Amino acid sequence: MHESKDLEPRSVEECRQRNDWPKWKEAMKAELDSLAKREVFGPVVRTPEDVKPVGYKWVFVRKRNEKNEVVRYKARLVAQGFSQRPGIDYEETYSPVVDAITLRYLVSLSAYHKLHMHLMDVVTAYLYGSLDRDIYMKVPEGLKISKPSNEYSQGLYSVKLQRSLYGLKQSGRMWYNRLTEYLAKNGFKNDDICPCVFIKKSASEFIIIAVYVDDLNIIGTPEEIPTIIKTLKEEFEMKDLGKTKFCLGLQIEHIKMGSLFIKQHTQKKILKRFYMDKSHPLSTPMIVRSLDVEKDQFRPKEENEDILGPEVPYLSAIGALMYLANNTRPNISFVVNLLARYSSSPTRRHWSGIKQIFRYLHGMVDMGLFYPYGSKSQLVGYADARYLSDPHKGRSQTGYLFTYGGTAISWRSTKQTIAATSSNHAEILAIHEASRECFWLRSLIQYILSSCGLIDHKIAPTVLFEDNTACITQLKGGYIKGDRTKHISPKFFFTHDLQNQGTIDVQQIRSSDNLADLFTKSLPKSSFERLVHEIGMRRFRDIK
Repeated sequence: MHESKDLEPRSVEECRQRNDWPKWKEAMKAELDSLAKREVFGPVVRTPEDVKPVGYKWVFVRKRNEKNEVVRYKARLVAQGFSQRPGIDYEETYSPVVDAITLRYLVSLSAYHKLHMHLMDVVTAYLYGSLDRDIYMKVPEGLKISKPSNEYSQGLYSVKLQRSLYGLKQSGRMWYNRLTEYLAKNGFKNDDICPCVFIKKSASEFIIIAVYVDDLNIIGTPEEIPTIIKTLKEEFEMKDLGKTKFCLGLQIEHIKMGSLFIKQHTQKKILKRFYMDKSHPLSTPMIVRSLDVEKDQFRPKEENEDILGPEVPYLSAIGALMYLANNTRPNISFVVNLLARYSSSPTRRHWSGIKQIFRYLHGMVDMGLFYPYGSKSQLVGYADARYLSDPHKGRSQTGYLFTYGGTAISWRSTKQTIAATSSNHAEILAIHEASRECFWLRSLIQYILSSCGLIDHKIAPTVLFEDNTACITQLKGGYIKGDRTKHISPKFFFTHDLQNQGTIDVQQIRSSDNLADLFTKSLPKSSFERLVHEIGMRRFRDIK
């Protein structure tokens, strides 16, 4: 992998030895001034006998824009929360953030209704939270104090924290509670189904705020957005980043007529990191796979093969590819899931498969998800299974996809944990997983649309396409204890109950038209490209 010659400093001493020390010094001063402004530090007191103060650390980073240019030097003073004791220094630590599926749905909703997306960043967000425990911290370097410095080195004195600080176990939760309290006071509401989506409905308009820690994506009409920005700035110090173009590693392009296009900002960086930025491009991410145990290129390690050493960054590559596959590149989900199985004992064959994915990504570096304006706002699902997709372990593959407005918002490709005894059995397991996802997606969409006043009724049953006739027939009849089905657990007939409730409508589709095929098997180039296009993926150069 590429190792940058210009690494970030790891300590104050390293900063002092660099040519850009004045900028780091200024960043440290700005951080301490911000802490003082928020009244984070209380009095410097003698450390109580039964208290072990938490340590601290200075973290230095240079913020970059979408062109990888340094735009800001940032220093952060963080507490070393690993020394906190559960039940004494903290209780609950969970703090929800908006997930990728919800964010993609909101992008689709924005495109359909031609809404604006505006990004706000809360400056030092964690410092707004109030602590629920007494926390003492060692006196940090750079903090102006009046006590003799030798007493600090002996640990006799510490500073009592009055507000949450980055690094503390409960800081994220304290900030989330503080933000939730303020938004609720101003008429916003959220729900357990999506706790990080806050909605406020007025007489004729609505506003949505999607929260990811300190990044607030505000979605609404041009008339409503300035009002809520003003309300937020009255309570929090914020940076107005304008129209949402770069958020959470995603690059959002705003195209004419309100259409939106999202792609992965980090893709070029990942290719360069693994020396694949100048590789020869390929048209598919994997070869057509043979299910013959002896000929399968993706078979497990054999006795005469060597495991890759630490010099080959196999695990790092898998992690980077999973990040892409889970966010904007559903077209590589199957092959990434396949190669991730060999993370503990990868061979040269598996590494060649990784490089083929990188070569495909290099040729399609500008590909992403296209959410067109005016497309039909309807949730549609596809489920599929590949019987004995893993012949070495006797396991099948589950794949499902959900589109909204014709573009993918949720997908999954995973190996089944239960050994299916037939293709029908494998399909029932797959559609069960798809039904669970469908139930949550419908709850999410129902809540957002009704809270915004866009609908006042229950949304129509979601069509879930399946290509196995026996599976569809069996799910309509429900669980029947017969010789061929008695071994299938009744819990996998959850889909039958959803059909009776009018939640989903399972319909048959030809195998060649089932978009979930993309998530269960390797496909020839023509079929692969057709399905990639049908799930809403486009090259940016083709839609500009």
